[in-house]
Parts: sequence; C-alpha cells; structure tokens
Amino acid sequence: MNMKSEFIGRKMPVNNQGWIMLTDVMGSDHDIAEAARTSFGHDREAIDPEKDNHLIRYLMRHGHTTPFEMAELKFLVYVPMDTWRQWIRHRTASVNEYSTRYAVAIDEMYEAPEWRLQSQNNKQGSDGVLPEADAAELSEAEKKFHQAARELYKTRLEKGVAREQARKDLPLCTFTRAYWKIDLKNLLNFLRLRLEEHAQKEIRDYARVIARIVSDLFPMTMEAFSEYQFNAVTFSASEIRMLPFWYGYCFAGEESLDGMSGYIPYEWKQERCRERDEFFEKTGLPDTDEARKNRDNFVAILRWMAK
Repeated sequence: MNMKSEFIGRKMPVNNQGWIMLTDVMGSDHDIAEAARTSFGHDREAIDPEKDNHLIRYLMRHGHTTPFEMAELKFLVYVPMDTWRQWIRHRTASVNEYSTRYAVAIDEMYEAPEWRLQSQNNKQGSDGVLPEADAAELSEAEKKFHQAARELYKTRLEKGVAREQARKDLPLCTFTRAYWKIDLKNLLNFLRLRLEEHAQKEIRDYARVIARIVSDLFPMTMEAFSEYQFNAVTFSASEIRMLPFWYGYCFAGEESLDGMSGYIPYEWKQERCRERDEFFEKTGLPDTDEARKNRDNFVAILRWMAK
C-alpha cells in the first residue's frame, strides 16, 4: 500500500469552478518494480530506490507496461459535461457517475473565462482569443442562456415532469460528478493524450492536476514516463531512412542526396503531406527563415526526384 499522499481527500481546484480529489491509491514505485521482478521468480526484496528506478526506466523504455497495471488510483471529479464527454472516451477505467434520473441535476454551469478562436490549421483546436468587446457580449448572452435553461428545467420539475425527461435541454456546460478508478498504465496513456498541447484546454487543465498527484505518488514512474513517452518522439521506418538525407542536406547540401530517390515515401511526393510536415517537426527544425528555406528546398528536390 502506498504511503498516504497529501492529496487524498483534498479538492484540487480546476478552471475556477471544477475540482478533482484523490480518494484512494494502491501501490507504489516499489510495488511496480516488485511486480516486474516476479517474472524472474524473485521474492520480495528490500526497498532499494536506485534498483527500482533503473528497473522502472527499463520497463518504460522498452514498453513492458503490465507491471504498471498493479497500481491503481481512484478520483472523485467535478467537471462540466462537455469536458466529461472527452474524458469518458478513455474506456479503461471504472466509473460511477451522478445520475440526473435519480437526483436533481447539479445547479452549476461552467462559465467560459475567455472565448477562443477556431484554429485555421487544426480543425478540432483553437488559437488566440476573441476581442474583449465581442467576448463580453458573448459572456452576457451565456449568462442569460444558462438562466433560461435553469428556469425551464425547474418549471418542468415543478409541474411533475419525470427527472429523466426534464433534463433533456440542460446544456453541456452543466457540471457532473463521478468516481473514476484507473490503473497506472492506462492513466499514463490518458495523460499522454490529454496533456498534449493540441488537447482541449479544459481537459488539459484537469490532466495537469492529475499529473501533479501522480508525480507525488509515483515519482520514478512519472520521471520515466516524461523521459521515454511524453517528451519523446518516435520515427517510422521510412522516416529513419530519410533522416541521413535530411541532415546531410542541412550540413553538406545537394551532393549528400545521391541515392535518395529510392527511399522517398510515396505520400511525401504529394504537394501537401501531413506526415512529411510532422517529420520535420520531430527533427527539431528551428523556427528560422534559413531553416524553413532548407526545408522547402529539400521538399522541392525530393518531389522532383519522385517524378
């Protein structure tokens, strides 16, 4: 059993109105290491943080994730339903949620602190914020809409409409509450996706709080996760074959591209190619005019070779 964390029973605020609370935890970094040692027939060993850390890093580095399933965390979360919709897509947890069939809906709705603009490069993302005057107008309309939704819901209940039907027009900003229990392996996958910069801000804010809690309870695991998964990049077989040509071009110019034509992935020959763009991002392309010129020239050459 893990030493009790300072976070157990403590409501951690999220987005001003929401919160998340750790209610229970099973396991520790040492328990994860001991679960892995069972594969070799070893009995429980005395705690040796250095040995545990080396083993946990090995497990994470090589994708041996079963031992991380031996640890579990249980949370009580208070979250707007639109954010919960994304959260609940992670179907690897045990969940029990507040029911608006059994009880009157929670009388709180999330109010946006700002209004973000639709990203022009990411169909599901945002970029920048609405001007202050327009934002104030939308926030005022938001309050009126929330009040109208509340009044309609309460009127239905007062007239005797069943709770299961009266709730049908409640907006997605209405808060819900749920217990969420998950093993550490699947929680790390949740964090890998929901801490990512392209995740929606609201769920990313919850993920940051969870990451803080997990770092307190499983510091070795979180350090290995950050090193080998979250802050790491992977290259496909085609990308690995193209790396020497790209770096060679950056340092030695076109004469380093002999033989490249036979290695160019089919998709890279197109005028627009997301996989190709992601390749340059993963190689750490500097945000400079010279670097962008090198990239554009390299793409032009490989497309010419592919003709």
